[in-house]
Amino acid sequence: MTRHVPISEFKNHLSELVLAAERGEEVVITRHGKATVRLQLVADDDGEDSRRRKAREAMDRLLARRERMREAGMTATIDELIAWKNEGQR
Repeated sequence: MTRHVPISEFKNHLSELVLAAERGEEVVITRHGKATVRLQLVADDDGEDSRRRKAREAMDRLLARRERMREAGMTATIDELIAWKNEGQR
C-alpha cells in the first residue's frame, strides 16, 4: 500500500509516517501534488531482525536439504542438521 502525504502533513506526523515505512508501507511525500520523496526501510545488517531473518533462511535451506535427502531415500538427524548449520558459521 502506498500512502501519498503532502509535505506539510509529513512535518506534523513524522514519527507516525516513519513507523509506517518501518512496517513496510510505502510513504511518498508530495509537494504541490507531485511526488518528491519516498520513505524506504533501510535494512540494518547488524540488527536483531536481520539476524533472525538470516537464521530462518539458513534453517529453511537445511530443511529443504533434508527433504531432498528423504526423497532420495536418505535420512538426516537433528544433530546432523545442527552440525551443518554450525559449519556455515565458520
